[in-house]
Amino acid sequence: MRAFVKPAPLPPSAPASLAGPSPRPVGDSAHDVSPAGPAGLARRSRSRRIIAVGGGKGGIGKSMVSANLGVALAQAGHKVLLVDADLGGANLHTCLGVGPPESTLSDFLRRGKANLEEVMVSTGVPGLSLIAGAQDSLDAANLKYAQKQKLLRTLLSQTTADYLILDLGAGTSFNTLDFFLIADHGLLVVLPEPTSVENAYRFVKAAFFRKLQQTEARYGIQDLVEGALSTREGGLRTLHDVVAQVRRKAPSDAERLERELAAFRVRLVVNQARTDADEKVGAAMVSAWKKFFGIDMDDLGALRYDDEAWRAVRKRKPVLIEQPGSPVSQGLQRIAARLLSLDGLSPESAIP
Repeated sequence: MRAFVKPAPLPPSAPASLAGPSPRPVGDSAHDVSPAGPAGLARRSRSRRIIAVGGGKGGIGKSMVSANLGVALAQAGHKVLLVDADLGGANLHTCLGVGPPESTLSDFLRRGKANLEEVMVSTGVPGLSLIAGAQDSLDAANLKYAQKQKLLRTLLSQTTADYLILDLGAGTSFNTLDFFLIADHGLLVVLPEPTSVENAYRFVKAAFFRKLQQTEARYGIQDLVEGALSTREGGLRTLHDVVAQVRRKAPSDAERLERELAAFRVRLVVNQARTDADEKVGAAMVSAWKKFFGIDMDDLGALRYDDEAWRAVRKRKPVLIEQPGSPVSQGLQRIAARLLSLDGLSPESAIP
């Protein structure tokens, strides 16, 4: 892995508040780009936002971040639906103190439940509902193509919540990447450790190439995508490489492709930062990714290492409920506020 470049300054914190109106519809501003999703899924305007929380490896705090972002947004008055999309290791219900649910994604995918509302359960937090992940099938992580398409279509068409938060499994399987790519905000959780950072880069690169695969037919770039996926010397390596190749053939297509791929913008969350240097890892990753791959990335901020976080997990309670004044809780509130700010919501009070 390449060495980090000198970290860029941390982005300013959002003028923070979780209060505000419901998210505006996707597409009502020039900056809104509705995710294309896997082949076969048509674009559609949506009245709420999808947040997907992923990571390159397990044990980095994805479920903790997902659960507490859900709590933060619900406490702000938004309707939130948490979906445990870690199809091989579902445990989001445990982070929320919810007992093993009677209905899970398995019931929707394999047992004829007509809609997701039939498998939603209450979390005890007003405005926050949960769809638990499949727990009773050895092949739960290996969805068939038709099952995945059914779930993706249903998620894209949900209108019961202002925010839909997907807690994804670790790694770079096509299922995980496809759920990540349908999101308006793709959050990538990373620890300030070399192995986690390396795996995070692999995740982002895999997600970008997966997005290329999803767009190749529309732009006639199948051969370019094959080159981008190649490990051969001279293979395509950056967004600019891909666009430059398309521009030689069709300049108008190149402009459209560049706009679409530029919408691929991962948002980093550094978890368990113990030092000031750890807090700068996100900014360093943003700078390095832009330099070496030509794509923008956002640093949403760092969560300080806090004993209250693991104590809350052991008690099966979100830390925002158990210890709302703790450093990690304040960090989670700031990240939630930044997401709302990105959605154009008007803050009304400051988060410390």
